[in-house]
Amino acid sequence: QVQLVESGGGLVQAGGSLRLSCAASGRTFSAYTMGWFRQAPGKEREFVAAISWIFGRTYYADSVKARFTVSRDNAKNTVYLQMNDLKSEDTAVYYCAAAEYYRGSSYSPSDFGSWGQGTQVTVSS
Repeated sequence: QVQLVESGGGLVQAGGSLRLSCAASGRTFSAYTMGWFRQAPGKEREFVAAISWIFGRTYYADSVKARFTVSRDNAKNTVYLQMNDLKSEDTAVYYCAAAEYYRGSSYSPSDFGSWGQGTQVTVSS
């Protein structure tokens, strides 16, 4: 298991930007596909973005494509989520997650074994 700690959430106006960070510790960070998920009140947790452990390939939910960018710095054991042009529907608790040597394609929450505590993102309209 890897330990994950998110930071960077907050309150922002619609159209604004935030950058979330997720610091990992405990295991070899480069072996993990890192994902970002979010959960709004009364809704299920949903996939937002991921960056693979091999080649650093990125994947996005359709709802955030062209607005969000996921990146990683293996030297700092950190994954980032740059969120631009934020909308009110982006309001949620955002979670960082890790899956070791992930080779799947579904990016379901059940595929990820390690989770952070979450950070609140609130977008005011």
